[in-house]
Amino acid sequence: MYSHWVVLAFCCLGQLCADQSLKPQTAAPQLATNNPTLTTVAIEKPFCMFDSSLRPNKSYIIYLYAMKESASVISSLVTDNNSKPLNSTFQQTSGGQLGPYKAASFNVPNCASPPKLADVGDVNKVSGVLKQYLFRVGDDATCLYDPNFLAVCNPPLAPDTTYRFKYLLVDSTEGIMRDQTLWSDPIKTRRVKLPLKIDTWPGRRSGNMIVITSILSVLMFLLLAGLLASVSSVVTGSEDSSGETRVMSQSIQQSELRPQLSSE
Repeated sequence: MYSHWVVLAFCCLGQLCADQSLKPQTAAPQLATNNPTLTTVAIEKPFCMFDSSLRPNKSYIIYLYAMKESASVISSLVTDNNSKPLNSTFQQTSGGQLGPYKAASFNVPNCASPPKLADVGDVNKVSGVLKQYLFRVGDDATCLYDPNFLAVCNPPLAPDTTYRFKYLLVDSTEGIMRDQTLWSDPIKTRRVKLPLKIDTWPGRRSGNMIVITSILSVLMFLLLAGLLASVSSVVTGSEDSSGETRVMSQSIQQSELRPQLSSE
């Protein structure tokens, strides 16, 4: 019963329920802040998307394809005439400009046993949960320049550029596509800010905050001024009282000396 509710929660959170069109979605803001970034996009893995296409005693794998929105519709196909997935790379497609490239491959997420949402609040488990639930496109900055890298390359995306993404369900034994999602909605990476437009002032206060800060500063000044005046008054009063005490002691001593002089 508990696992059923967890599955339902993940489906609703990712907007991947059966009554909606099946296509990759950006990660929920609660799970991936600052998304997209300049060069990456975090999307949800296809939990429960391909259940109807899975067959017992079969081995499957998920392929993720990416392309720029400016690529032509004709070149958006990800399989050949025999339903075999294309192995187009980032370099061959000019980073998705000429068509889709394979950005990732991973096992089919287990819909019956998804990550537990309660573990997201655990510092020791949150990283593992997010890795199971999300995939960050553009997260490998070294694969393009590593001559020994043989896996699927997932290099950084271009800033201020719109991309689309698609999942494929592939029979890993036969190497044939068994199901696929629609292309995702356009997702745009962030724009690089010009140095002159970057706000370097650490305060970054609004107008209301400036007024409140000014009032508090004036009140603090008045408070300090009053405190200094009180201290000064106390010090001055103590000096006056000590002076009066010295005068009185001198007068007493003189009055005591007069009778002695007269008797002599």
